[in-house]
Amino acid sequence: MTATQGREVKAANVAAYKTILRNILEERPSGTRQRLATALGKNRSFISHMCNPVYPAPIPAPHLEIIFEICHFPPAQKRLFLESFERAHPNRSRQVRESPTLRSLKLEVYDFGDPKKNRAFDELVRETTRRLAQLVGHGD
Repeated sequence: MTATQGREVKAANVAAYKTILRNILEERPSGTRQRLATALGKNRSFISHMCNPVYPAPIPAPHLEIIFEICHFPPAQKRLFLESFERAHPNRSRQVRESPTLRSLKLEVYDFGDPKKNRAFDELVRETTRRLAQLVGHGD
């Protein structure tokens, strides 16, 4: 297989799992994209880009558990998604299988009145919880 063919196969697999995600999101209630964007510390346009099969940029592996939790994938769709993800990114899928399950905790926090500051604060809280999980032996 040539390098060009390899890129085309990878792009087809990325498009396959992004199509599954897009279809799942279209079946979910109207606030799902925003909830997903908030949980990932991103904006809605990032979610639209992330689930658009035309864009070859991969979905970051650390986002997958949050995506599965918020989007409530049916088992068959999750399996197909992970199979496509595995074919597109063979080394990244191990991170997904080995990651702990996540749960959502809703907190009311101070609004800094600035989207950049709010995102930075949200990411600080996420990173702190990841580090705490590592300390007790449940994280990366």
